[in-house]
Amino acid sequence: MRTVIYPGSFDPLTNGHLDVIQRAAKLFDRVIVAVARNESKVPLFSLEERVSLVAGAVAHLPNVQTDAFGGLLVNYVESQSAQAIVRGLRAVSDFEFEFQLALMNRKLNERIETIFMMPKDTYTFLSSRIVKEIARLGGNVSPFVPPAVEAALRARLNPSDALSA
Repeated sequence: MRTVIYPGSFDPLTNGHLDVIQRAAKLFDRVIVAVARNESKVPLFSLEERVSLVAGAVAHLPNVQTDAFGGLLVNYVESQSAQAIVRGLRAVSDFEFEFQLALMNRKLNERIETIFMMPKDTYTFLSSRIVKEIARLGGNVSPFVPPAVEAALRARLNPSDALSA
């Protein structure tokens, strides 16, 4: 069974992330969206909330599952008997950082491959950081995130808006 891990903080999941997940699901037998526990970041949503939001957004994809992980990614990949890591590249600016990570992961475990996928061009400008900022300022994020993520953002950042929705 060909298994790929799609790691990330997904704080929050965007439609760009979903695009990569859906396309990876066509190429692999099993896709695990691995939500990272990162002690150096202060996420808007808890690990449990992020896992739940991702799981809801991918429920329609039968070969996709959601999990949480901490520690070295290559160790997690091994624990899941996966062969590859998929990473999204939105722009050239992402490439240098992602390339360094891929080379380091290869050095740590040369059995694991890294595959880069670009989202549809309509999502190349999207990032979780930008989506959170738009939501904080009361903007409409519905074109950028799944409906449940939009509702969670509204409830977390604009509780009075969430009550009237």
